[in-house]
Amino acid sequence: MAQELADNGVAAGLLPAGPPAPLPIRWLGRAVDWSVVLIGATMAALIFSNVIVHNVFDGDIAWTTEFCELLMVWVTFLGGASATRRGAHMVIGELLDRLAPAPRQLADAAIQVVVLITLGLLVWYGIGIADAGRLSVLTVLGWPMATQYAALPVASSITMVFVAWDLVEILRGRPREERYGGERP
Repeated sequence: MAQELADNGVAAGLLPAGPPAPLPIRWLGRAVDWSVVLIGATMAALIFSNVIVHNVFDGDIAWTTEFCELLMVWVTFLGGASATRRGAHMVIGELLDRLAPAPRQLADAAIQVVVLITLGLLVWYGIGIADAGRLSVLTVLGWPMATQYAALPVASSITMVFVAWDLVEILRGRPREERYGGERP
């Protein structure tokens, strides 16, 4: 318990703990988690403020809609990274659950390799999309579209870190229950 508090600092108990991992991966995970929380809180505050301005003052804070759309893209991809870190994505495991431990380990590793390749493609093409977005601007904010599009390669890169660590744990022989604990979603 003392070690968990030392590792988590003020964040202990405020957000669900992630699975055991080296300190840099835990820090990255906490940064992602808190980013998701802060983005969500910002979106809620901006939307609430805009509703008040609209209903009380018959006005509109024009930039809030576009800014919240940008934040929604970021929170979606970062939320996916956060879920990946915890093994919280939906899993259809009927076939995998029937495998003996050694074939299960091989299947889990193969799946994570395919996921890493897919994420690598998302990073590669996401960089191209974000780069192309440098020349276009968000209508109201006037920011480059790349600001919004960058969520794809950035969050996919972060997700790759979590998947790569999970692959290491699989290759070390740790079953899913040990890597993530409890029941899967």
